[in-house]
Amino acid sequence: MDAMPYGLLAALIGLAGGTVLGLAGRLGNFCTVSALEMAVYGKDARKLRLWGIVLGVAVLATQFAALAGYVHLEMTFYHELVWNPVASIVGGLMFGYGMAMSGNCGFGALTRMGGGDIRALVIVVVIAIAAYVTLSGPLAPLRIALFPQEDALGPQGILHDLQTHAGLPPALVISVIASGLGFWGLSYGPLRREPHMLFWGIAAGLAVAGCLAGTSWLSDTSLGAIDVEGPSFTAPVGRALLFLMTSTAGGISFSVGIVVGVILGGFIGSMVRGLFQWEACEDPRELGRAIVGAMLMGVGGVVAMGCSVGQGVTAFATLSWSGPVTLLAISAGCLLGLRQLIGGYQVE
Repeated sequence: MDAMPYGLLAALIGLAGGTVLGLAGRLGNFCTVSALEMAVYGKDARKLRLWGIVLGVAVLATQFAALAGYVHLEMTFYHELVWNPVASIVGGLMFGYGMAMSGNCGFGALTRMGGGDIRALVIVVVIAIAAYVTLSGPLAPLRIALFPQEDALGPQGILHDLQTHAGLPPALVISVIASGLGFWGLSYGPLRREPHMLFWGIAAGLAVAGCLAGTSWLSDTSLGAIDVEGPSFTAPVGRALLFLMTSTAGGISFSVGIVVGVILGGFIGSMVRGLFQWEACEDPRELGRAIVGAMLMGVGGVVAMGCSVGQGVTAFATLSWSGPVTLLAISAGCLLGLRQLIGGYQVE
């Protein structure tokens, strides 16, 4: 292991975590768009309440691992940079609306790619390109001017602020938040009757914490050469695509591993359920909506510094303020998009 490159080790950590998440998506029905759509329009909140299980487990495992010294929350960019609420809200709304137009977020599209969905491949590629156009391409100066990022001068986040201003013990805050999320999920009877969903919800939460712990260990081992990060599927999708096109430009990394892992998990899950089949768009208008939505997700995800998983789960697990705020903004944007679609709105 000493001779193995640190980038490859990071990729293997991402591959393991991504595979579990991909399996959770296909075998446990862990999905953002369908969770909101089924809860609001299908009167079935199982997928939505599953988020309570995923988040509760992710928060509990991540935070107590941090208290034990196994996760370095202060080294994640969610805590290294000063939170910009406007970026979280604007980027989250853009991402959520695009998510509704495409019918998938980046994570969902990767899992569907593993199941043979060619439309999902288009979504993933467009997200990757739009993300890099916004991150370091022509839109980067505008993004920086509108949504500046500043280095944090000290500890920040939900846990730190409640401890500093309210004097609440960290363990108590963690326990209350995690148990509250878990109770919200488990209080829904139909979800309790779906043990496979509960299992994969727990697995997904642990996968997020495991990625943060694994990259924290690797950051220590590599003397800071490897960043501490968890699952996210906007800019990391762009990094993975860049690696596939020219490995010398970025090199193998956690981002490459997590993206490949989700596709692999989606493929395995599809094969297990007998759902693998080649699919494409039904008509050009559907493809047009998917492309427009993917562009919005790529731009919005970079502005918000994360997607429905990157902010909605990983940042939430670190108890950064950006996590729950961005997740709410993404949900609002998605519901707006779904309402327009169901009302007959179409992108020509």
